[in-house]
Amino acid sequence: MGEPDEAPVSGASRILRFGENTVYALAGVLLVATSVAVLAVVGYHLASDLDDGVETAAISALDGLLLVFILLELLAGVRATMVERKLVAEPFLIIGIIASIKEIIVIALKTEGDRGSQQSFDNAMTEMAVLGALVVLLAVASFLVRRKEREPTEG
Repeated sequence: MGEPDEAPVSGASRILRFGENTVYALAGVLLVATSVAVLAVVGYHLASDLDDGVETAAISALDGLLLVFILLELLAGVRATMVERKLVAEPFLIIGIIASIKEIIVIALKTEGDRGSQQSFDNAMTEMAVLGALVVLLAVASFLVRRKEREPTEG
């Protein structure tokens, strides 16, 4: 006789698995389409915004390109979830790191070009410090997840 884990899958379970895979696949297709659309818009704006200054165009392009990287990491998370048949944490931790770094870069570039008040500068520095701490925490979490995955399974 077979092990309990080898029990035949019921019809309802197969239907639900098909539905789950269909939703994941549609989410993946939408992420790819969104990535391509954002990339096209970034390219268009980079070319058209050069009249406003290279620095402004570069900041806008960098912001858009980092968004594309976030979308692609989300796609990797969806793919990993489909392959592993469970939610995989690491791609989402990487998304958090990329998103935090994106905001740090954008804040730094905007603050450099903005000659505002001391209060706005202090607020920007506080936000960058919090985001920097978040990057460190997410990196530690990612390291711990990788280390846990390398450990032999219990049981």
